[in-house]
Amino acid sequence: MEHTLTWNPGFYNNKHAFVFNYGRGLIDLLQPKKNERILDLGCGAGQLTDAISKFTTDVVGIDNSPEMIEDARKSYPDIDFRVMDASNFSLDKPFDAIFSNAALHWVKKYKEAARCMYDNLNEGGRLVIEMGGHGNVETITNSLQKLLSKKGYLEQSRFFPWYFPTMGAYAAVLENVGFRVLVAQHYDRPTELADEATGIMDWLNMFGDGFFAGVDEKDRAEIIHEVQEDVKPELFHDRKWYADYKRLRILAHKH
Repeated sequence: MEHTLTWNPGFYNNKHAFVFNYGRGLIDLLQPKKNERILDLGCGAGQLTDAISKFTTDVVGIDNSPEMIEDARKSYPDIDFRVMDASNFSLDKPFDAIFSNAALHWVKKYKEAARCMYDNLNEGGRLVIEMGGHGNVETITNSLQKLLSKKGYLEQSRFFPWYFPTMGAYAAVLENVGFRVLVAQHYDRPTELADEATGIMDWLNMFGDGFFAGVDEKDRAEIIHEVQEDVKPELFHDRKWYADYKRLRILAHKH
């Protein structure tokens, strides 16, 4: 059973703009400076790379999705975007800072990614990241796995595409490759979804595609609808859907 996620930039930008909108606050922590070389790791469709480019002209965006990189290149033709794997990348010149928003939880080879980030930074360079933390979207995924199992999709019910570490676990991963962790925060961030009628279903269609490899299309539609109904008491408030996000934010230096 193959689990591949093909990103749809239009659907992402239209219904899931919260991903990069929340990331704008992370740029405040980055504090990019005029003469710095900065890497946006897991840049998606490039919105935050573009925001960083307003501070420094030497910015590179990498992502392992060809669809997202193609969209980024069309939207921001003056920025250097490349298709690269976060767990196995090397660029011609090191960076003063590596920035990553809502990307590293997709990287299962997290130790290799930490090593790559360290190796691609200058001495004294900094790492500013935010990703899903322990317990992220647990209400949604618990319901999804339960309903997949109930319909007989046992292998799919055991699938889990993300790495959502505790604060201590990820700090240790970074420290083990040589980073000094200066700030680490794990916090709840209930995240409003775009559509009052289909919020959770849209979220699952965007980010949960891997759970449905080998699932009949009719069953998929039923399961997604049932998940939304199942989580409604917890995640629907004041006529709005919220995903139960828990985020991990870290600032670290290479020394």
